Amino acid sequence: MRIFRKYHRLIAVTASLPLLLTVITGVGYTIFDEWLHLDKIGGFLMQLHTLKILGLDEIYPVLNGIALIGLLVTGLSMTSLFKQRPQPKYVGDR
Repeated sequence: MRIFRKYHRLIAVTASLPLLLTVITGVGYTIFDEWLHLDKIGGFLMQLHTLKILGLDEIYPVLNGIALIGLLVTGLSMTSLFKQRPQPKYVGDR
C-alpha cells in the first residue's frame, strides 16, 4: 500500500502541469472558439492544447492518458475497494 502512495505522488507531481495545461486550454478553446467565435485565439489554444507548437502533438495525448491511467490505478489501489474481506466463521449445529 505504501508503494502505491509513493508512485501516486510521483505521477501526480510529474503529470500535474501537463494535465493542468490540457484542462485550461480545452476549456479556453471552448469559450473562445465555440462561444465567442474568436477563431484565431481558439486555433492558438488548440495548438497549445495538443502541444503542436512544439511538435509533440502525436505523443502528448498518449502521455497524458498514460499518466491518468497510472493515477487511476494507484489511487484505486489505495482505497479499500479491492481488499479481501475476511470470511465470517460459520457457527453451525455441531
